[in-house]
Amino acid sequence: MALLTQTPYKQRTFDLHGLTGISDQTLEVHFGLYGGYVKNTNLLNEQLVELSGQGQTATPTYAELTRRLGFEYNGMVLHEWYFGNLTRGGGGGIATSSALGRAIGESFGDIDTWRKDFAAIGSMRGVGWAVTYLDPATGRLSNHWITLHEDGNIAGFKPVVVMDVWEHAFLLDYKPAERPKYIEAFLANLDVDAAEGRFTGAADRPVG
Repeated sequence: MALLTQTPYKQRTFDLHGLTGISDQTLEVHFGLYGGYVKNTNLLNEQLVELSGQGQTATPTYAELTRRLGFEYNGMVLHEWYFGNLTRGGGGGIATSSALGRAIGESFGDIDTWRKDFAAIGSMRGVGWAVTYLDPATGRLSNHWITLHEDGNIAGFKPVVVMDVWEHAFLLDYKPAERPKYIEAFLANLDVDAAEGRFTGAADRPVG
């Protein structure tokens, strides 16, 4: 069953001008793209509500719209996680004594190993996302590659650090072969407080 709601999601705003290595022009384009996901999520929900009300849930149209909703909805949510873990003057480093730092140490050995592994996943060929997830059942952290928004998300795992590595996230600032430079820029702007809050449960994604 598709997510059926008649309450539209609202596009959120993020004050991120002046980031290190990620231009305001890139952010302007990126915010516009994110807005498209919000718009399409709302449109698909409206269409699915209408089809459901007409008793047309066993139709190819309903099935295709439901599958498409996974792409658009995850595109909206992942962008909110991404923008939400960026900040000017970030990248101060995760403290080894913090709750997140201790969990990284237990899961990866040390923070530097996590950072290198996260960057390596983000540098993989193709377009997608690099995400550090928390397994709530074990408290363990692991890095994952997400393709096309909805492929690769681990059921029940909670995003802690989310990095967009689709080319629109960096192509105005870096050449395609310079993705590692963008990844360093992302880490330089990482909002450590937001990541810590996500890990401890103090900062969840607000519903628009």
